Amino acid sequence: MLSYLVKRIGNSILVLWVVMTVTFFLMHAIPGGPFTEEKSLPPAVMANIEARYKLNDPLITQYQDYLINVLQGDLGPSFKYVGRSVNDIILESFPVSLELGLEAILLALFIGVPAGVYAAYRRNGWQDRTVSLLTTLGVAVPSFVLAALLVDFFAMKLGLLPAALWNSWASRVLPAIALAAMPMAFITRLTRSSMLDVLGQDYIKTAKAKGLSTSAVLFKHALPNALIPVVTYLGPMAASVLTGSFVIETIFAIPGLGSYFVTSIYNRDYTVILGITLFYSAIVILMNMLVDFIYPLLDPRIKLGERED
Repeated sequence: MLSYLVKRIGNSILVLWVVMTVTFFLMHAIPGGPFTEEKSLPPAVMANIEARYKLNDPLITQYQDYLINVLQGDLGPSFKYVGRSVNDIILESFPVSLELGLEAILLALFIGVPAGVYAAYRRNGWQDRTVSLLTTLGVAVPSFVLAALLVDFFAMKLGLLPAALWNSWASRVLPAIALAAMPMAFITRLTRSSMLDVLGQDYIKTAKAKGLSTSAVLFKHALPNALIPVVTYLGPMAASVLTGSFVIETIFAIPGLGSYFVTSIYNRDYTVILGITLFYSAIVILMNMLVDFIYPLLDPRIKLGERED
């Protein structure tokens, strides 16, 4: 277990370094810069600004300086938000994004898993077909389109929920639903498919022959093994929810980290783009590691770090 953990941490550090390096050089390969505007600044002013942020140094020197700062936990100053560092921006805005992401993930799990179990139990019935239709719509409709439809219907026409901001429980409903729709559909499909496979196993037939209730067979004996594909999806789901929140936060004017990321792309704020990319990459890697450690809890036969000969 310890050797497996050390190996995963080493691989994670390597992945983060690759992500940082590729992002750094891709950003600088794009024409223009963070202080390139429609109205050009006087050459003397531009030279002073570039000297202040060391943008006039050779590219490899800028890369080395940034790498050293990252190793010290400093993600650098923002070029556009004067007087604010990337660390401050993340500490201030990420709790909002985290709250939205957790709400979406919990909504996807608590609706998707029971829906998948129910569809498998009612296989080929109208209930199963209805769930399949809804999951197809959930996968096919992009989150930003669903967000616009939700705002138009529930906020504009019915006036039941606010269309934007993040100042009450009601303002959280529409963005959470828009963000959770696609992962909810995937979880429902995965659960249904896995449950159908598990329900055909011999030990499930034995449980039924013993006279166990339907709920005991489904939730006590079948569901734990059926959840393994769902747990595998948790890592990619966290990534999709986090990156999907960029657009959702912009649509609903939510003061989260995603809105800063979108704005920093428009402004070519190199340090903010790099810092947020690294931060989200670390979260995705951490989620994938947690998923690996959940496997043995669901199935004791799974041993981390062991391979079959």
